[in-house]
Amino acid sequence: MKRHIKTYDDLLAEEQRLTTLLNTQKELISIDIAGVKQGLKPVGKMFQFMHNVSTRDNVSPVMNFGLEMGIDVLVRKFLLARAGWLTKIVIPFFIKNYSSHIIGEEKREALLKRVSGFFRKITPKSRRRIERNIPPDLSAA
Repeated sequence: MKRHIKTYDDLLAEEQRLTTLLNTQKELISIDIAGVKQGLKPVGKMFQFMHNVSTRDNVSPVMNFGLEMGIDVLVRKFLLARAGWLTKIVIPFFIKNYSSHIIGEEKREALLKRVSGFFRKITPKSRRRIERNIPPDLSAA
């Protein structure tokens, strides 16, 4: 439907109508895009899971080594003790890859602090004094 514009006021009214129509269309498009993003979240999570299962996170290789050793002992020796050789190779591979992604950077730092605190507790006092350059207590002799 074409509107015939005859006066300047008609032009301003048409401009106002088209501006509001444009704004409502923009809002509808943004709502539709948000709906599409929300609908695609499960697909994105699935791809992220597949990425985590197929690749290994090498941020802290020492921690990954310990994690891999624990998984090898637990999964291969106990859980899959009676499984076939292919199962003993494939399943631990996927578990190691996924578990390397589970531990985030903050959790890694907290875990490393706990491990270092544990090792500090179990080391002998004389060894700790040598590490800190503290002379031995001579009054005990």
